[in-house]
Amino acid sequence: MYEGYARKLRCEDTWRAVRRAWEAGETAASLAQRYDVGLANLWRRRASEGGKRRATADPDPEPAEGRDRYAQRKQAEFEYQLEETRLLAAKLAEAMRGGPLEQVPVWHLGFVPEWRAENLPPGTAACDRAWAVRHGWTGAFWSETGWLHPLSYLDEVTLQANRDAWREDAGLPPGAAESWPC
Repeated sequence: MYEGYARKLRCEDTWRAVRRAWEAGETAASLAQRYDVGLANLWRRRASEGGKRRATADPDPEPAEGRDRYAQRKQAEFEYQLEETRLLAAKLAEAMRGGPLEQVPVWHLGFVPEWRAENLPPGTAACDRAWAVRHGWTGAFWSETGWLHPLSYLDEVTLQANRDAWREDAGLPPGAAESWPC
């Protein structure tokens, strides 16, 4: 009597596990070995069920300088930014306690007088206005009647008065995107 090759029957749970692993990116050969299924059966089932692998993102390329030097550079950049942020915080804190406005970085010249007007005695706002009028464009922070404009307007005045500095910070060369900042 003929005793042929014994067929291996796998339950649907096994085939679902195979499908999930294959769609996640595992190779068919490793799945065939791990689940003890025939490679031809695995491919036939993939074709009949219409299985599709998930698109995988390309791995990040290694930096030209190597990972160690890249990490060293990134740490130096982080430490520089941390120090810059701390210096800015110290200058803003000093100004918010009523200190001079001369040391406030230009991009915060709208915020500080607005904050001081809301949180410090009225005499501080009067001193701020007198200082601003003496320094040109910052005089536009106040209306003709002496009211401080809203912060969004102060930021707009600052941006327009320092347009070239903003363009340089943004890396825009002369002649490129001339309508910005708007």
